[in-house]
Order: sequence, then structure tokens, then C-alpha cells
Amino acid sequence: MTSLPRTAPRSPATAVAVRHPDVPAGRRLSGLDGLRGIAVILVVVYHLFPPVLQGGFIGVDIFFVISGFLITGLIVAEHDRTGRFSPRRFWLRRARRLVPALVPVVLVACTAAWLLGGDVLVGLGWKLLGAATFSYNWVSMAANTSYFGSGQPELLRNLWSLAVEEQFYLLWPLLLLLRVRRPGPRLGLVAALTLASAAWMGVGFSPGSDPTRVYYGSDTHSFGLLIGAGLALLLRPLGPAASGGTAAAPAARRTLTMIRPWWGATAVAGLIAAAIWLPADAAATYRGGLLLVSALTAVAIWAGVAGDRFGRMLDTAPLRYLGERSYGLYLWHWPLLVLVQLVAPFGRGPASVAATGLLTLVLAVAAAATSYRWLEMPIRRQGLRGAVGQLRARVTRASAPGTSRRYRSRAALVLAAAVVLMLLVGTGASVVTAPTVTTAQAEVLRGQQALAQAAQAAQAQAAKDAAAQAAGVVTESTRGSNITAVGDSVMLASAAELQAEFPGITIDAAVSRGMDAAPEILAAQRAAGTLRPVVLLGLGTNGPVDQADLAAVMRVIGPSRELIVVNAFADRDWTAGVNTELAEFSARRSQVVLADWSAAIAPHVDVLADDGIHPGPTGGAIYADSVAVALDRLPGAAPSRAPGADTLQAFRVR
Repeated sequence: MTSLPRTAPRSPATAVAVRHPDVPAGRRLSGLDGLRGIAVILVVVYHLFPPVLQGGFIGVDIFFVISGFLITGLIVAEHDRTGRFSPRRFWLRRARRLVPALVPVVLVACTAAWLLGGDVLVGLGWKLLGAATFSYNWVSMAANTSYFGSGQPELLRNLWSLAVEEQFYLLWPLLLLLRVRRPGPRLGLVAALTLASAAWMGVGFSPGSDPTRVYYGSDTHSFGLLIGAGLALLLRPLGPAASGGTAAAPAARRTLTMIRPWWGATAVAGLIAAAIWLPADAAATYRGGLLLVSALTAVAIWAGVAGDRFGRMLDTAPLRYLGERSYGLYLWHWPLLVLVQLVAPFGRGPASVAATGLLTLVLAVAAAATSYRWLEMPIRRQGLRGAVGQLRARVTRASAPGTSRRYRSRAALVLAAAVVLMLLVGTGASVVTAPTVTTAQAEVLRGQQALAQAAQAAQAQAAKDAAAQAAGVVTESTRGSNITAVGDSVMLASAAELQAEFPGITIDAAVSRGMDAAPEILAAQRAAGTLRPVVLLGLGTNGPVDQADLAAVMRVIGPSRELIVVNAFADRDWTAGVNTELAEFSARRSQVVLADWSAAIAPHVDVLADDGIHPGPTGGAIYADSVAVALDRLPGAAPSRAPGADTLQAFRVR
């Protein structure tokens, strides 16, 4: 998120406070607030209304370029004007700009999360440390969380971009002024660092894997900030020749003035197109796509600040309003979305997503406007001490003897102090009471323990069976002795209940496994002689199901074995397609039956973990029951329940 730096107090009506050194006094940098407004719209729509803009995350890259442009302009202008630059004063100004709006967001969000409880608290202490030290991106990567995942509600996820900017602010002034002072080498340094960062992102991206590492990394995602810095350096005078002195120069400037708005409009159109069509998981995004977005942003900035016409087009009233409040809107919208999703009774589906998004949007705009009016602007104009002093003066004037306002003012101060104290206590309690694992992780761990215990029991039973066979005693097969199960974390969370329903079943389940893993696993079991007559596959949660993988499964199990496929229940883009694919696949083959876990669990989502995917003990029993119903429908199975019976009975093997 852009830091919206300011050099001097100004009225709220002014759109941009930083004056570029090449812009005459009295003029502002036109177009930047409008561009900020576009950027924050893209990010907010991407988060609140996911189906609308699949590439709305590029709004952050727009902010990066704006921020690099303004910050570099400030640094170089101060150095050129005074002959010196104080990093300490610069960092204090950054803190004064960023921290006052950030603190209430963190306190309110953490206190609300503590009151609600659940998975939203997991790892919150480390995330608060990342927020306080502006290292959230690295803390999040260390915790293996995903920017693009929706499994665990991550309360402060959007602070990753603030961390990237602050780390840039920490190093860039020192590198720019203490090591490289001449204009030419400065530009060369910026170009080299830009290309290195973009190339490192491209090299680090692995198709088919989560791109969070290259997206969050300060090393891989600083090229936008650097492109903005390079633009600020390019727009500064480089010497007498830069201003032009030939007869053709006025004509060239007139031509440039005429075409500049078209360049700007084309750049903005390219940004909108990227927000609509640029996918979050494509190689093109990380191998040039985001670099192109940053370059287009630089063109739009140039067109706006160098010419009033295009800048005025961008700075329409709605965009300017949002741009001025974009920092607060960016900070508030994501934590509010997480909290609204936890408490709002909208349920699932497109209409529910829209209702949740609209409610969050209203709350975020109100919070951002309040923060801008009563917190950000007073501190920005007068500093923290000046704003507090002004508040004291108002209270003192209102508390003069004989006025009824005295009591109201004192009551307001007491109330404000009580609210602050409550938020501090709530934030502390959120850290102290935070669980170590999510409810989904707890259910998966329960399944892993069940499998470990079953493996020990199987070894003991194998020894007993061997001894019985040596003595000529015939052992009776258990209900699940003919079933081989291969699945993902949903099956793993249901392992204990599957074992109770089908004693003797063998289960090979793992987290984040997809259908593409099934052919190899089943082939290895067949080669080892452990593949049983009935194969149970529960592999639809983590991604689309490919027909080629299903065909490979059929080749491995052969015509003599029967197959049960379990469909998926998850709030994922691919779930509907997976369920349709599995239903059609089972309908076309007599030896394949569908276990309709999705329909069975849909009326009982309250027995799932907080992620709405992984079952607890009751949900695991429903999972096992859906498998038992499918077993009864296999061609080779005798009925396991009497007609009209309400409970599942033993599965009898021929």
C-alpha cells in the first residue's frame, strides 16, 4: 500500500501534498490521487468480490510505483535543496504517516478476533510482531501461509505490502544518497536493481505451486518501487541539455503535450485489462506481467504529473476522494472482511459473497473516512504532539466554569480512555489465548494419530493371524479387509470413523493431495500385492480432476476391482467441476460408484472445522456413512442393510 508521503501541512481539499521539484510552486502533482483511487478499487474488489476481477491484486503494484516515485522525489529534492539528507528525520516522518492509522486497525481487529475466537487467532502473536516491525511478509512466509489461499482466515494479511514498502524505505535512502550521487549512475543503479528483482521473481516462480514466496518477497517484488524511483529521477533536470534549446524543441513539446493524454489513457486501459484478465497463478504474471503493470503505472503517472489535462481526467471527485483515503481503506477492508465472514449469517454462494462484500465495503469506507478526518489529517498537519495539544486545548476551553460542555468533554475523555484500555486488553488477550493449531489442523492430527494406532494394531493382528493359520485355525475377515482407501486431508480427518465403520480398512491419506497422485500410489500397492478388491478414492478437495488421471486409475485397478470415488465439499472454485466430473465418470462405468459426501454433509456444516472443509468426529461419521451407502451400490456387494433400515450394517464380501 502506498505511504502517501507529505512534506507540509495542507488543506483536505488539495489532492496531493508532495510537490515534485520540476513542478512550479503552487502546482500539485495531478492525477496521483485518482490513480490511487483506481488502485484501491482494484484491490478491494479483488478481495471483497472475488469473481469480478481475477487480477485485481495488481492494485498493490500500482501503489508500489506511486510510492517509489514520491519517496524518491522527496529524498532527492531535500538533498538538492539543503545539501544534506537526514535518514532519521525521514524515517520518523514515515512512522508518523503510517503508524497512527495502523494502530487502531490492529487493536480493533485483534480485540474483535479475541471475542469471536477460533482459527482467526492462530499464530496471531507472530503476526502482531510482524506488523509492529514491518516484517509481516517474512513472518507470514515463515509460517507457510498463502496470500492466494482461503483456508485459514489470516486477520492481518494485507500488511505484507506495507512491510515491503517499509523495508524499501529503510534501505533506499542510504543506497541512493550515500553510495551513488551522480544522476547517470543513479539511473543505472535503479535499472539494474529493477531488472534483478523482476528476474528473481521469474526464476523463483514455479508453475503449479503457490506463488506467495515470490509475491511477498522484498527481493522479488521491489521492482515496482524501483520503477517509481527511476521515474522520479528521470523527471528531474539532468543538465542544460535536458531543457532543450533547439528550434525544434517547442514543436516537439507541443506534440508531446498533445499525445501525452493518449499515452496515459492507454496505460490506464492496460491496467484495467490486467485487473480483469491477469490470473494469480499463471507464469506470465510473474515472468513479466507484474513488471509490465508497473511500467504502465509509470506511464500513467508521467502523463498525469507532466500535463494537467490527463491529471484532471484522473482526479475526478469520486476517485480523488477514495485516493485521499486509500491508505485507511486498504488497512481496514481486509480485517473487516475476515471478521464479517466469521459473524455475518450470509452462508455460501454468489449472493452470499456479494452480501458479505457489500457489508464489508460499507464498514471499511466508514472506518477509513473516520480515520482520515479525525486521526490521519490532524497528526499529518501538526504531528502527534500538536494534535494532542490541540485536543487538550479544546477540552480546556470546553471545560470552563459555568459551561455544561465541561461534563460532556470529561465524559468523552473518560470514555475514550476506557475504549483504548479495552482494546489494549483485548489485543493482549488475543495473543495469550491464541491456539497453536487451527481446528482443521487438529482434526487432521486426530486422523494421523488414528492411522498410527491402526498400523500398530495391524502389526499385532498380523502376528496373531499368522499364529492362528499355523495352528490350522480359520480367521474371519473383517468388514474393511477388502478395501484400500487413498485420499486427501478430508479422508485423513475422517480416518478414525472410517476405521470404526470398516475394521481392517487400509488408509493412505495425506494433506494437499490431488487426484493426479492416485495412479502412482495405486500402482505401487498393486506391485506390492497389497491392492484390495475395492478401491476408495477421496481426492477432490485440492484441485480439478483430470480425465486422464481417472483413466490411469482405471488402468491400474483393472477390470477385476471395483472403485468408489468420493466427491468434494469445499468453498473452492473447482469444487463444482470436480463433483460434476466424478458424477459423470461414475455414471458411465458399472464398476464405479459415487459416494456423495457433498450432499451428505451440506445440511450439517456445523460439524466441520472452522475452514468449512474438514470434518470432526460427527462429520467423519457422516463421511463414513456416505462411503457405506456407496458400498451397498457396488455390483459385487450384497445388501448391507435390510430394506427400510435406518442404520448401516456390515458390508458382506462374496
